[in-house]
Amino acid sequence: MSAEKFDLVVIGSGPAGEKGAAAASYFGKKVALVEKENVLGGAAANTGTLPSKTLRESALYLSGFKQRKLFGFQVDLHKTIHVSDFMAHERFVADQERHRIRENLARHGITLFRGMASFVDAETVMVKPDRCPEIILKAERFLIATGSYPFRPRNFPFHDPRVFDSDTILTIDVIPESMVVIGGGVIGCEYACMFSALGVRITVVEKSERIVGGMDVEISASLKSRMESSGIQFFMGDSVKNIECGDLVDVELESGTILHSHAVLVSSGRSGQTGSIGLDKIGVTTNSRGHILVNDAFQTSNPNIYAAGDVIGNPALASTAMAQGRVAVYHAFNLKQSPHFPSLLPSGLYTIPECSSVGRTEDQLHEAGIPFFVGKASYSKNARGQIIGDTEGFLKLLFHQENKKLLGVHVIGEGATEIVHIGLTVMVMGGGVDVFIDTCYNYPTISEVYKYAAYDALAKFDKLDLSQQDKS
Repeated sequence: MSAEKFDLVVIGSGPAGEKGAAAASYFGKKVALVEKENVLGGAAANTGTLPSKTLRESALYLSGFKQRKLFGFQVDLHKTIHVSDFMAHERFVADQERHRIRENLARHGITLFRGMASFVDAETVMVKPDRCPEIILKAERFLIATGSYPFRPRNFPFHDPRVFDSDTILTIDVIPESMVVIGGGVIGCEYACMFSALGVRITVVEKSERIVGGMDVEISASLKSRMESSGIQFFMGDSVKNIECGDLVDVELESGTILHSHAVLVSSGRSGQTGSIGLDKIGVTTNSRGHILVNDAFQTSNPNIYAAGDVIGNPALASTAMAQGRVAVYHAFNLKQSPHFPSLLPSGLYTIPECSSVGRTEDQLHEAGIPFFVGKASYSKNARGQIIGDTEGFLKLLFHQENKKLLGVHVIGEGATEIVHIGLTVMVMGGGVDVFIDTCYNYPTISEVYKYAAYDALAKFDKLDLSQQDKS
């Protein structure tokens, strides 16, 4: 069987695979990309990032949630929401993203192969298209970008059509009256907020004492409070002992509580999609969840093979995966483009309300022994916040106590995932509190909270400085 030869073979067409392939092609490399599914884009386009965020917007619109309380009256939509309404825009957005990826690959001259890829050796991949002869591809370098899939605890009855994971929830055919969400992490909280906005009675079970554990403590507490205000019930510090499926789905907790629900969403993390690609033949190692182990250049234990995106585990963000794919390719071919990976990675939580952050949390600064001071500004004191009806959001900025450099940005409220980039850019440039003081922001905008958080920080710094002078 003859083999086609390439400089780079990429396995997977999600964010890491697409951007890595395009980067190599841009620098003149002959590139092939293998995708096992009939659609391009991986989980980001088809089961994860874009679908869930699109469904969130549909939920906000169809439920009337965005018809906010205005002075003296309230709009309330009394509308029966059908699944077809709920899913239509998601399908449109997914189709548009697949089309964009297909055009991008074609524009870069990347050869696309459909089928399941598996390594024969460290220089060879076999592609098995559905009901077609196998194809052999050879390359100098490989980029594994096969993504991940939802982890399914073995004792949960996923055979029942009312028990979902974060992929199968997109196939839901009836909006249930009630739902138990197992797991209070990013995905669990996002879907909990989304279905709650549609009027579903939501219960969240989380084994730790905090939701979204890596988040700033104050933001996490505020989010939980806001979710509770919308009717979501929490069982914290508890976990699931057993699930029985009868007329309703009965979820028994370790505490002895039994929850009766019309549906269950299990959000127990994700595992690397590596079980069938022949890693054992090329000496590439994985952890217990199937995530590939890589170095800072996203190089695996085999120096000619790289991995990027969800397949290597956290932070498992589409934005991060794109950067990882590009940096892996720059390093693989020693390209003139700097292989430097961004040191600051923003995170976005598309709950209701949104949350976003970049940099360090207060806990991390305390742990590292770094002296800092905090500046806060509330949406309630912001004209735009009053206009849009979000008066509970706030921004928190963390500054170094000695040089006033910005160390962390944490925000909850409308547009959080957008305005976090203002702080991110200042941090990348090594800026501090004076940048916000010296900047003129449009009025009225949410972005103005940066200036007032900076004023708040300076006031606290001046008091701290005076107290230290008094002591001396």
